[in-house]
Amino acid sequence: MTYSRLWQLKEWRLDRLREYIKEEGVWATFLSFGRVLLGILCILAAIATNAPEPFLIAGVLAAAGILQIILRKQPYPVWTTKAKMIVGLSVVTNAVILLLADHYSPFSILHSPFVVVLPYLQPLVVTIAWVLLFPVDRYLKRRIMDRARRLRDRHPDLTVIGITGSVGKTTTKELIAHILSGKQSVLVTPEHVNTEMGVSQWIIQALANRKSQIAIVEMGAYRRGEIALLCSIAKPSIGVLTHIGSQHVGLFGSLEHLREAKTELLMSLPGDGQAFVNGDCAPCREAAKRAQCPVTLVGTGGHLDLEAFEIEERPEGIRFRVNGTTVDVALHGTHNVSNVLLAIAVARHLGLDMAVIATRLRSFAAPSKTFRVRTERSVTILDDTHNASEASMEAAIAWARTRPEKQKILVTPGLIELGEMEERTHEKLGALAKGVFDDVLFTNKKSAQHFARGYGKNVHMISEWKQRVQPGSLLVCVGRMPTGVMEKLLPLTSPLPRGEGNMVASETPL
Repeated sequence: MTYSRLWQLKEWRLDRLREYIKEEGVWATFLSFGRVLLGILCILAAIATNAPEPFLIAGVLAAAGILQIILRKQPYPVWTTKAKMIVGLSVVTNAVILLLADHYSPFSILHSPFVVVLPYLQPLVVTIAWVLLFPVDRYLKRRIMDRARRLRDRHPDLTVIGITGSVGKTTTKELIAHILSGKQSVLVTPEHVNTEMGVSQWIIQALANRKSQIAIVEMGAYRRGEIALLCSIAKPSIGVLTHIGSQHVGLFGSLEHLREAKTELLMSLPGDGQAFVNGDCAPCREAAKRAQCPVTLVGTGGHLDLEAFEIEERPEGIRFRVNGTTVDVALHGTHNVSNVLLAIAVARHLGLDMAVIATRLRSFAAPSKTFRVRTERSVTILDDTHNASEASMEAAIAWARTRPEKQKILVTPGLIELGEMEERTHEKLGALAKGVFDDVLFTNKKSAQHFARGYGKNVHMISEWKQRVQPGSLLVCVGRMPTGVMEKLLPLTSPLPRGEGNMVASETPL
């Protein structure tokens, strides 16, 4: 169950699991000091008592596992059909191994060394189950994607807006949906649904009783060809490219491959379609050159099709002027200006007046855990735990630099799937954080070590941190982390009634 849960978190993808093992190490992934020590103690106890060693060791290990379940410390996968099949096949594989050992070994089943070794072979057992299920899984996936493709083809009048980028996809998706929903019903992919399977299943459900003229589809990828596959299913006529950074570069293999993947959306648009691109991002501008349809560049850098001026960071969010209209949005961080501009450009292309757009934006609330600010127990919290990237971390550091709080603390697991860029990226971020944060807390030791070199002093592991932040402090949380981390850091009681600040946030699985 432990390793099935890990694979599920990595979306049952061998490339993501491989990258995780490279980052965490084989020992940290598959073993633990306590488990190995337990096995050694069992062996010593068996020798001292002349007990049947394998049986005793296996019994103690089994008892430890049962105790872990009783104490509710055992991680479980979410019990989807695939998870049930993986775990079920793993149980069958274990049984087959024991039966073969009993048949061919000179020892009885209770004395067979396989009884001792088997608990440590579970990563291999789960992998065997995954391999056995792979052909069936692939066949079923193709059926679902083909069904979604056929269903989409029956709705040629549906306008599909595809959104991709290293960061900003979810925020831009929600901005566009909020603006357009004031005029008509809009279909929108749910949170964390941006892969070919997730989108295919959503299309099958959403188009079953379709009443909307517009669908907004978030598109993610871990390697080349995946966005092109998504486009072949959803068939967008409008494409939005938010940013191209280094997120998941370890899976893509190189920055060049990552940039090619993000370009696939623009290249998939029909000649009579329309692309909207973040002109403040140089790789995005390069990608725009490969589009076969008209392109609108937005940003703050000048000589663009749609520009923002007089940008302000205010307590309640950002304000700027575009085409003579003042725009107020309850989003924090000036990096979000480009996301708002992309949403404005799409809405104008679909026929909305600028005044109407500005009015709709005033009632927008940031998506949960995406650079959202709230006050809890007199502590200001920047909650950007939906995801993390180099760009989002840089934005959080830049935002924190402007804040008036005297004590500032950064909490993060670090960035994942950066490949060879992991060390220098964290070191660079550490240098940016120097002089901004009084303390930095990490959930990942390896990332913390790289970050500390740039930061210039030690950073702390959250598991070893015993203090609670003082009222009036700033807590900046970037990247996915256990839900109890913030609770562990906040003051036990607040001298004032719990406030929600000028911007309210509510408190989601992969």
